[in-house]
Amino acid sequence: MTPTRSICLNADIGELPGDDGRAIDGEILEVVTRCNIACGGHAGDETSMSHALRMAAEARVLAGAHPSYPDREGFGRTTNPVSLTDLATSLEAQVRDLIAIAERTGTHVSHIKPHGALYNDAARDGHLAGLMADLCQQTGILTLLGPPASELEAAARKAGVAFLAEGFADRSYEEDASLTARSVPGSVFEDHALQCAQALSLVLDRRVRTRMGGWIELGVQTICLHGDTPGAARNAALLRAALERKGIAVRP
Repeated sequence: MTPTRSICLNADIGELPGDDGRAIDGEILEVVTRCNIACGGHAGDETSMSHALRMAAEARVLAGAHPSYPDREGFGRTTNPVSLTDLATSLEAQVRDLIAIAERTGTHVSHIKPHGALYNDAARDGHLAGLMADLCQQTGILTLLGPPASELEAAARKAGVAFLAEGFADRSYEEDASLTARSVPGSVFEDHALQCAQALSLVLDRRVRTRMGGWIELGVQTICLHGDTPGAARNAALLRAALERKGIAVRP
């Protein structure tokens, strides 16, 4: 079947510790076309960043920076009351650390995607969204990933930064198109059938069913699979296979 549509698949990597974590990342990189590498704010260190960059290059996967609120204890999943000035300093340091490692390893950083609570907050808060667009300009990484029709998209467009609208195969949505809080039971889909159904709906129908049973329009260019979701590597492979069976090409 000749593909009539295409989608980018991305995954957050470099977040799981040790050799087991790298092995899972390696399996996921065989499937996705972009990856987002934790760069010290919520997870990651020089060793993990170096490994992730090299694995991405070997797999011919575009590598991006995945900065967050400075919050390693909480994995960056709660809003941090840090000032905008201090946050900007932290985020730039995180991204520049990854850039420096990329330069040493002969690899490249192609995009930025905020992590966790910062992702959700910047999608709603114009000041945080502007800070992320400024970060792209300051570091020369002129592609930003985030939710469609969000403050992040508006800030990127205003700043002349390329924007990739992102949806999620493994997360539940609310009626306002926000992701369901992880504290809510069923907010993370571990079952591959649910993930495949949601991804196909996003790509083919440009809509997604909400946690309450309704439908919302959601046009996306890339779909994320979380590397720390149980069964992530297997589910990623099954998801790509399901997309390709429908004639959907998986491209960066």
